[in-house]
Amino acid sequence: MKRTRLENSCCNIARSLYVIGDWWSLLIVRDALRGVRRFSEFQKNLGIAKNMLAGRLKMLVDEGILRLQPASDGSAWQEYVLTDKGRALQTVLVALSQWADDYLFDPDEPATRLIDRQQRQPLRKLVLQAADGRELAPADITIAIPLND
Repeated sequence: MKRTRLENSCCNIARSLYVIGDWWSLLIVRDALRGVRRFSEFQKNLGIAKNMLAGRLKMLVDEGILRLQPASDGSAWQEYVLTDKGRALQTVLVALSQWADDYLFDPDEPATRLIDRQQRQPLRKLVLQAADGRELAPADITIAIPLND
């Protein structure tokens, strides 16, 4: 099945999903945020086929989410490191994690938790805020679609 091309869509969500919309890409970013850097570590953690992992890593590098650099231990290997663009996806992953906590886990079911490293406390729930600081509900938000000339 041919993949629909969305990289020129005027929809922010469609364009974003074109780049990071498959679960492997977001799981790779999640692991990179946790400090994973080597191909073999990604493969071991995710249990993904090598050819699929190679394709996802290449796409993430091509999109500027990861970059390749010489291994930090001086070996001949290369490591995958998040760019600023890649690190900015942490907010997306936190939002997905908090949504899953609310809707996909029973209250007594064990689940990973995101913890503030310094205070050792769970993160505050992300909220949508207007430019003036007001908290917004879904009904308070509308979409402005650009007009075609």
